[in-house]
Amino acid sequence: MAEILGFDAFSPKEIADKVHHVGVTKAHLPVLPTMMLGVLAGAFIGLGALFFTLVASDTQLSFGVARVLGGVAFSLGLILVIVGGAELFTGNNLLVMAWADGKITTAEILRNWALVYASNAVGAIGLAVVVYLSRHAGMNEGEVGLAYLKIAAAKTALPFWEAFFKGVLCNLLVCLAVWMALAGRSVTDKVFAIIFPISAFVAAGFEHSVANMYFIPLGIMLKGGTVAPAGVDLASLDWGGFAGNLMPVTLGNIFGGSVMVALVYYLIYRRGLKS
Repeated sequence: MAEILGFDAFSPKEIADKVHHVGVTKAHLPVLPTMMLGVLAGAFIGLGALFFTLVASDTQLSFGVARVLGGVAFSLGLILVIVGGAELFTGNNLLVMAWADGKITTAEILRNWALVYASNAVGAIGLAVVVYLSRHAGMNEGEVGLAYLKIAAAKTALPFWEAFFKGVLCNLLVCLAVWMALAGRSVTDKVFAIIFPISAFVAAGFEHSVANMYFIPLGIMLKGGTVAPAGVDLASLDWGGFAGNLMPVTLGNIFGGSVMVALVYYLIYRRGLKS
């Protein structure tokens, strides 16, 4: 009956096996496909961030409603990555499971992360440039542009350790979303598995390195031609602030996804199988 209704899913043990095998495949993917898929993922996450900002720009919504609806909108990014197919740095932190199993080397996992991270940046920043040139920020009588400035300025003003731990919590949820999406047997299953963890991390204000590759550069581009919103300090909104945000957020993302999801599930489901 469960299968007829579409409720069947792969078990956690089966998901662990899939993550392990997918990790090996990803680590051995040639450079060009890896980078092209990485560019797509950066742009896809940027599209989710764009959708989120449209919701955030509506000042008539209450705080809680705006955060939850914005989180659901942001889920578009990971849905495109998982269903459409792309290489996302934060999700690829799950490769640690195959690494811990000895199926891929340290050099192979670092190669994948470096290529994907760089290409995610190209896709996200490239989308930010196109969005800037489209004058999308002028929507809602300029409220969309103000929302981008508020978001970007808040991110670049974060202290190191706050950004780090927000990065940890973010990728804990992102990798759980990827993990649960792998349990699904249909597109509908995957979409529903993604929405709740992703909307939770966005609503809670956690930090995603690839999303920040879209938000902060776009905020920097808008900074010169937009009056600063009341009470918002734009002093830290520059390329130095961008780098200062990405460093702790990226480290936090790696810890949250690699250690708190991949290594934990490796110890539960895979360690006993290692010969």
